[in-house]
Amino acid sequence: MKVAIVLGTRPEIIKMAPIIREMEKKNMDFFILHTGQHYTSNMNRVFFEQLKLPEPRYNLNVGSGTHAEETGRMLMGVEEVLLEERPDVVLVEGDTNSVLAGVLAAVKLMIPVGHVEAGLRSHDRRMPEEINRIIADHTSDYLFAPTEKAKENLLGEGIGYERIFVTGNTIVDAVYQNLLLAEDCDDILDDLGLKGGEYLLATIHRQENVDSRARFKGIIEGLRLVQNHFNIPLVYPIHPRAEKRLKEYGFDAEGITLIEPTDYLSFLRLESRARLIFTDSGGVQEEACILRVPCVTLRYNTERPETLEVGANILAGAEPESILEKARLMFDADRFWPNPFGDGRAAERIIGVIEERMGSRR
Repeated sequence: MKVAIVLGTRPEIIKMAPIIREMEKKNMDFFILHTGQHYTSNMNRVFFEQLKLPEPRYNLNVGSGTHAEETGRMLMGVEEVLLEERPDVVLVEGDTNSVLAGVLAAVKLMIPVGHVEAGLRSHDRRMPEEINRIIADHTSDYLFAPTEKAKENLLGEGIGYERIFVTGNTIVDAVYQNLLLAEDCDDILDDLGLKGGEYLLATIHRQENVDSRARFKGIIEGLRLVQNHFNIPLVYPIHPRAEKRLKEYGFDAEGITLIEPTDYLSFLRLESRARLIFTDSGGVQEEACILRVPCVTLRYNTERPETLEVGANILAGAEPESILEKARLMFDADRFWPNPFGDGRAAERIIGVIEERMGSRR
């Protein structure tokens, strides 16, 4: 059995890493196809090096563009590779344009697809990620739901029980495995002059936030209010798109410590020692929950409602006063919530299902 892993962004590499390690442990025949959706070194190559993963056999180097341009170039490139390699199954993870292209190319060639992290829903179709999730779930053969809530979403959309497998989320596997790797790296806290528990961390990159002048302005002003109120450093590793918009809009980010995007292990270290995290990233909401660091989500909805239910996270939207209010609520939050995303064995379960189902198909 030959497995193709199609990925293209930083979160996909992180969440696929435990699956790749599980396949290496089992000496399975697999290859990695990187679309090149994230293409800068610190958003891409460094992850394979730090996480000790095999290099992608293929890299399409599609770079940036409109959704149609990106997805179209990926679709053509993925199809060409799949025609050459003829894998028995394709695995994708999450909700990116790389996922959409990987799924569509595979199903058109009648190759079975497994969607890791299936069933997440924000119920906001203005988000391109929501459209990608829905299409991936309704066209994939194996839906690896991270939680029972994700399974309920899939069943509610008419997807059959026989295609759904609740496995836990591979982000738990990744955090547990990679925290050990992070201990062997240089400490970014020392480099930035930070002390554990005495700084705030922010990540903002989503299109609906940074491409909206009004929303991005509200978020930046809210973070400045928070930093001024608590009077401790607020560190923001700024995404290239967000940095471009910040300069274009001419916003004042005084009080916010802007740094280049960090490598994953350094960012994991920053997350694990932060007093409070502000984010619009689904993956960071999960990681904060797993690491037991309170989180304020700079959105009006989330496809990770489990983090809200256990008290690890709160929605603040993009209004400055709301961001400060929610930060005050979470600053001294009780950190002893249960982890809703599994026990760190999701990759093992996913590969077990693939082996069993593909064996029976043969």
